[in-house]
Amino acid sequence: MEDKKVKPMLDYASIETYAPEKLEQLTYHYGEILKLIGEDPTREGLQKTPLRVAKSMQFLTQGYDHDPKEILLSAKFKEDYRQMVIVKDIDIFSMCEHHMIPFIGKAHVAYIPNGYITGLSKIARVVEAYARRLQVQERLTTQIKTAIQETLNPLGVAVVIESRHLCMAMRGVQKQNAVTTTSDFTGAFEKKETREEFIHLISSSLS
Repeated sequence: MEDKKVKPMLDYASIETYAPEKLEQLTYHYGEILKLIGEDPTREGLQKTPLRVAKSMQFLTQGYDHDPKEILLSAKFKEDYRQMVIVKDIDIFSMCEHHMIPFIGKAHVAYIPNGYITGLSKIARVVEAYARRLQVQERLTTQIKTAIQETLNPLGVAVVIESRHLCMAMRGVQKQNAVTTTSDFTGAFEKKETREEFIHLISSSLS
């Protein structure tokens, strides 16, 4: 069957859709990988493993099929609000492009509108669209900031990401408790007082 790129739906609902040709090829190659590491892909417990991993890989990298700017534009509204809008504690599940091992954490995103706002869920979907790709945390941070800045043209954008990288915990240096924090700011958030207010708000609890 012809391999067709999966296009995001208008409302960007999370639907598991698999490109048939890619699925077939990935399944074959994961079967070969099992052989190379010394396993028998024909034994009962592994017979469906290549297919499962192939589906998993397509799901975990579905961000390549989503356009973050279109996500923001799908819910862009005129609004005369010029104070900070923060969406914090957005779960991140991504894969380090160096070892293809997960890193897991939280993203905190803020912007100060300049005539336009976007749906709050769209901020989280932008994070998801970039996270569901092979990534490095530094690039992920900047991509989120840039997409919001270029699409909404706000007075400023702030992004902070905190993650644990399993490539550091499971292999190499094997430091299980290390946390990596990255940040990127534009416009008003480059001012010390605005940036400090953002850091204070993402560090505080509602309770």
